[in-house]
Amino acid sequence: MSNLREVKEDILKEWINFREEDLLRYVTEEDKKYNIYFDKISENILKNVPEQNKKYVQKQLEKLDHNFMDYFDYWCEKYFRNGFVDGVQIIINCINS
Repeated sequence: MSNLREVKEDILKEWINFREEDLLRYVTEEDKKYNIYFDKISENILKNVPEQNKKYVQKQLEKLDHNFMDYFDYWCEKYFRNGFVDGVQIIINCINS
């Protein structure tokens, strides 16, 4: 089971991606309070940047957004993957007892 804990392309990743897409249909008003409104924040920053620096700042904001999403995806997958593996191990241990 230890190889299932590795974050990689496999059937567990496909299931996590499927669940993520499925759960987005059920976003509540409470959930929306915790959204990251990166586009709005970027827009506000860019409004206050001198014209000659806008392209550079915009590229850096896009990199930040991409980097943050990669970070977030990795840790969420690792968290859910490990929780799933822990649950399977508990079930296996109960069956073997």
